[in-house]
Amino acid sequence: MGLGCEHVSREEWEIDPSKLVIRYAIAQGTLGTVHRGVYDGQDVAVKMLDWGEDAHVSEQEISLLRASFAQEVAVWHKLDHPNVTKFIGAIMGARDLNIQTKDGHFGMSSNICCVVVEYLAGGTLRSYLIKNSRRKLAYKVVVQLALDLARGLSYLHSKKIVHRDVKTASMLLDKTRTVKIADFGVARVEASNPHDMTGETGTLGYMAPEVLEGLPYNRKCDLYSFGICLWEIYCCDMPYPELSFSDVSSAVVHQNLRPEIPQCCPSSLANVMKRCWDANPDKRPEMAEVVSMLEVIDTSKGGGMIPDQPQGCILCFRRHRGP
Repeated sequence: MGLGCEHVSREEWEIDPSKLVIRYAIAQGTLGTVHRGVYDGQDVAVKMLDWGEDAHVSEQEISLLRASFAQEVAVWHKLDHPNVTKFIGAIMGARDLNIQTKDGHFGMSSNICCVVVEYLAGGTLRSYLIKNSRRKLAYKVVVQLALDLARGLSYLHSKKIVHRDVKTASMLLDKTRTVKIADFGVARVEASNPHDMTGETGTLGYMAPEVLEGLPYNRKCDLYSFGICLWEIYCCDMPYPELSFSDVSSAVVHQNLRPEIPQCCPSSLANVMKRCWDANPDKRPEMAEVVSMLEVIDTSKGGGMIPDQPQGCILCFRRHRGP
């Protein structure tokens, strides 16, 4: 497969653009947009990359976008797991693409590349946590969300795939609140030689110390990011709210900065967080072990972060008290 969006030969993952109708945008990026759409009668989400004449994009940026698109499709189209967003197909050089605008007209562009996946009505995990930032989540919900994410990542690692951008904004929820991993734009097949994987890749705040330092790394970088996500799921909050990204990055590497675990957090869950974000990648567990650790947690007695009850910890009250 070439890196450009020009149609050369039909790949196994290519779908018929005439069967795809793209409707309204549901998320907007600098050079890409995620739309709600329909493909062959099925509700889908369409991630579109468009570098038309009005985009003012350099040739270097276009080259990087094409490479990212090619890599994402190469990884995503081979995946099949309940906790991974289902890949439906992709379109390169969509000259026959139907784009429905607000005024009802349709447009076409040969500069568009699309990744088409199942539409998940629950939105992102981050949005769900934000909605619950005041009342928090029941402990059984916390553990179930964490298990979904852990099982999805364990599957990826079993396929030698490192996601490299694990964060709550990259996880989607279906109608039953099942977490599904999405966004494979920087995912890579794990290199047999760790020195082949270096450089800062991912999102600041979730990046492991070895990634921030530009050192060789492997799948264990996903474990670190998972630990941060687990803290978010439990707290329904964002870590380091008062620090800049540069301050966080420096402190993570040089001062072993990690999110403050609330006193009310059960030790079984806190232990998973601590092990996952250990500064030494070799001391972090494998994702399969994390799944096992979460599966044995007893949620029948509660343990969720509920700040409006007397037994809530001081941190809960201090951070979340309000009218």
